[in-house]
Amino acid sequence: MDKIKFELEIPIHASPNMLYQYISSPSNLQEWFADKVNSRGKVFSFVWEGTEELAELVTKKTGERIRWKWLESEDDDSFFEIKIQVDALTKDVSLIVTDFADDDDEVEESRQLWRNQIDELRHTIGA
Repeated sequence: MDKIKFELEIPIHASPNMLYQYISSPSNLQEWFADKVNSRGKVFSFVWEGTEELAELVTKKTGERIRWKWLESEDDDSFFEIKIQVDALTKDVSLIVTDFADDDDEVEESRQLWRNQIDELRHTIGA
């Protein structure tokens, strides 16, 4: 079954350099994204409520974006990406989250989960 791709754009008042540290380093991801985050080479371990999920770091562009692929979904084209976007005119900063869900209900659930995680990030960095 094909997964449904969705994007979320969330404005955030923080410098792109600081944001990049919070989306790319395991210790900073652990502050807002998951209960525990470790990395061994390109494989990241994300733990939520005692459940571990493994993802491979697929792409990393310093200061701009980072993309992972869940190891359990290696037979499809899904991934999740967090990208920092700066508006050329206003210099407003947004996080663009791209993710995949199994069905329409899960898309809305996943969007809300991402919003909650980004709210946690805002709280963590004081944005």
